[in-house]
Amino acid sequence: MKATLHPEYVDCKIHCACGNVVVTKSTRKEMHVNSCAACHPFFTGSSKLIDTEGRVDRFNKKYSRFQR
Repeated sequence: MKATLHPEYVDCKIHCACGNVVVTKSTRKEMHVNSCAACHPFFTGSSKLIDTEGRVDRFNKKYSRFQR
């Protein structure tokens, strides 16, 4: 690799809005993010499926006979 062609790969601190700090490698030295794996609803399991028109219920009702 040519030294002048590629950016420098350094240790990076990623700061989340919840206060969590993750250390990894990147071409940037520091990053600030709004959510991380520790506070994001999808990863914590606190996310809820929003079904305003009953689509999930209709699907389950229609295909319930195929379940084992």
